[in-house]
Amino acid sequence: MLNSLYEKAIAKRGFIRDITSDADIESQLEYKWFARAIGESKSEFSIAAGDGSFNKKKFLTTNFCAVGAESIIYDGEIKKIDDSDIFDIPHVGFLDELLSNYMAIYELKCALRAIREYDVDYYMLDGSILGDLQNAFPRGSKLPPKLRDNLDESLLAEFERRLEINRYGLVFPEIRDSLKLMELPKRDDVNRMEEYNLHLASVEKIILLKEILQFKKRIISISKTSSDNELFHWNIPDISFLDKFTDKKQGMSIIKYRTVYEKAAFPYFNDFFKSLTFTVFYVRFQDSRNVLKVELPYKATKEEVFEIMRKINVLSVQGYPYLLNKAHNDVVITDRNMKELMKIARIYESTNREVMSW
Repeated sequence: MLNSLYEKAIAKRGFIRDITSDADIESQLEYKWFARAIGESKSEFSIAAGDGSFNKKKFLTTNFCAVGAESIIYDGEIKKIDDSDIFDIPHVGFLDELLSNYMAIYELKCALRAIREYDVDYYMLDGSILGDLQNAFPRGSKLPPKLRDNLDESLLAEFERRLEINRYGLVFPEIRDSLKLMELPKRDDVNRMEEYNLHLASVEKIILLKEILQFKKRIISISKTSSDNELFHWNIPDISFLDKFTDKKQGMSIIKYRTVYEKAAFPYFNDFFKSLTFTVFYVRFQDSRNVLKVELPYKATKEEVFEIMRKINVLSVQGYPYLLNKAHNDVVITDRNMKELMKIARIYESTNREVMSW
């Protein structure tokens, strides 16, 4: 087979064309990207950043999963807070989506603790709140009818009450088990049970997003990657376009204002989320470094944007916020970590891959 693939590669030499061949790149960049020095703020301020991670190990009958998040605070000295847990989750088609929601909950709770307990002036999130809101609903499974019928104000009040009491871990399992009006599936119907978990976790995440956006003037979302192409409308992401075709100097794009677009109504706080305006722009903090996407969950003026960029740049190393990079390196759960966790937890089960060594 490999020889036939080599022959195909020879026959199709050059079949992927460089997108510059038919494009006037300079006209595309004109008035949309500006080479300029960013500078550094002289103001005194405190700042924090956070990130999350998850990993899983597949066994014959279940999945061993680990999820965690960390926030790093700088107010003259470095401080850390974190939250994490391990689970066993049955085999379901939406496992990654489920774990992603769990991770987001841990991230948001760490962020809220950093803001409330340390009163930081700014908090940097890895990723996109606007993207989270535009993909707020589970894609992997349909909303169970009996759960849909219970998405009312009493359920919201119960979530908020429990979240106020317990600011660590996941609250929705307590909610799920306390629902008296809903006939929960039997434990042996694992796929159905995990559907409940997925949708209740998304509700907990939505409530936490509302909570964090009460501090919207402090929130800065930063992305190293993005699929957004609203700026150039090319068939490649805007961030890739700018990385490839700008002159590798410090600079920034024009500022765009975006609103939340989600076809379905949010189960809670719909008017609040739909009324938000996000300030979106791209920036390169250091020559020859990657372009980053920045979002502010409010309508910021140019002066506010410039000052925030200067503040981020104070604690940036090689063109990327140091605290975000440190949080990522601290929190990432590697395959080696998973093996160590399983050994400590004394988890031993066949993965069905042993036959590969026969």
